[in-house]
Amino acid sequence: MKYLIVGLGNIGAEYAQTRHNIGFRVADALAERLGVRFETKRYGDVAVGRVKNAQLVILKPSTYMNLSGEAVRYWMSTEKIPIERVLVIVDDLALPFGALRLKTKGSDAGHNGLKNIAQLLGSQAYARLRFGIGNDYPQGAQINYVLGAFSSEESAELPQRIDTFCDAAIAFCLEGASSAMNRFNSK
Repeated sequence: MKYLIVGLGNIGAEYAQTRHNIGFRVADALAERLGVRFETKRYGDVAVGRVKNAQLVILKPSTYMNLSGEAVRYWMSTEKIPIERVLVIVDDLALPFGALRLKTKGSDAGHNGLKNIAQLLGSQAYARLRFGIGNDYPQGAQINYVLGAFSSEESAELPQRIDTFCDAAIAFCLEGASSAMNRFNSK
């Protein structure tokens, strides 16, 4: 079975350590765990690895966050991966820092990357793994917060949280969405 695991983020050094790029960071950690390297290809950086009987195509779109759907649609088509085997890893302001929510479908919750993916796929029925980034910012400062770096306390916890997200992504592929949701959504 082949799966498309998409870590959302923005390309460029200025975005690398931001909250908005947590999807890229989880994708990097997942590729490292599988012992594979990213190659720059059409619409993004791609790494392909295996876990047991699952082949994981890990994608970090180069289209910028708000146009992520182009990359997702292209790689789904190129690799012939159906929507039920797509997992998008994304930051979420509505969840406390480090919280994990795996869902098989749902709204974009105001996230422009998810909105574009749904638009171009013509469906909301793709799985998303939401990484809580919290919402500790003054009114009107959402953009600066999302495009800001994690606090030193959060940064200290990131490696363990990212590791758990990698576990959840692998469980999605090996056990199925239902089992993975039962195991990881309660943590």
